[in-house]
Amino acid sequence: MVKGITKQVIVVQSPDPKLFEQAIFILKADAVGEGITDEILLKEAKKAINQREIPKILSGPVWACMGAGVTAIAWILTSFL
Repeated sequence: MVKGITKQVIVVQSPDPKLFEQAIFILKADAVGEGITDEILLKEAKKAINQREIPKILSGPVWACMGAGVTAIAWILTSFL
């Protein structure tokens, strides 16, 4: 059974339809206020879609460098003892 709850949403079409058709953003109850236009909401939704997560892309090389550094420190410490 569905209760009568109303939410405002923004639907943005995917720029790359290979994986996703669209993204749906559910607005907070107080999101729409004075000075907030539909264009601003749509711009923020598109900005959220287009954000790139650089740390995930760099996480492999960063972990590899950290491992190499720890190995080098361990090697130096054991060679002088």
